[in-house]
Amino acid sequence: MNEEGLTLVEHLTELRKRIIIVIVSLLGATGIAFYFVDEIQNLIIRPSGEVDFIYLSPPELLMAHIKLALITGLVGALPIILYQLWAFIVPGIEKKQKIFLFLSVFFGTFFFVGGIVFAYLLILPLSLDFFAGMASEQVQALFSFTNYIGFVTSILLAFGVAFELPMLVLLLTKFNLVRPRTLRRARKFVFLIVVVLSALLTPPDIISQALLAGPMMILFELSIIISSVIYRKKEKQKDEEEVRN
Repeated sequence: MNEEGLTLVEHLTELRKRIIIVIVSLLGATGIAFYFVDEIQNLIIRPSGEVDFIYLSPPELLMAHIKLALITGLVGALPIILYQLWAFIVPGIEKKQKIFLFLSVFFGTFFFVGGIVFAYLLILPLSLDFFAGMASEQVQALFSFTNYIGFVTSILLAFGVAFELPMLVLLLTKFNLVRPRTLRRARKFVFLIVVVLSALLTPPDIISQALLAGPMMILFELSIIISSVIYRKKEKQKDEEEVRN
């Protein structure tokens, strides 16, 4: 839809259509997740090992299942939500821009899922083993299932968002909001921030901290490479346009 000449009513109609698509996709994904909530629950519990779980009030387990289904549904519907948001903000985009948008959503989803898988396979088992190991004869490890879901989902989503760094840098470079030179100059500060965050977010051992800090720095270096490629391409196109004019 071309943005020029649209009336307020047409804008609202377009917004209404996008919102309906988002709501339907979110409800559909959440419904599917709730149908398979037992399988999802088993998958979430698996990294905890031999820890026992409890729930402290009659509705707590049901509410935990609803929360788990909502989070899973949100993650599942995220590509559709992002596409609808972008399609409304940037209407009337050209074919090349549509391809760029599709690739951004695809690779953004890929990096997000990659961060979740990385945290699930490496970070969660190490963190849970550490905290469960603090139990003693006087104090046993009995986790509230609701609190456990909150802990696990916060880590998984945090890593999923952190792994979006390359795509974020790509978009910022594409819209001239950041340059490769700026990223290179900020390398030392980024390294310091990553080390501090790794020490705060992981158990106090070198292996866990390295498992977090290492991928973050690799992603940052990858972001610099992506930014350089995009920036050189934009400069080349700019020079070609100046030659034509």
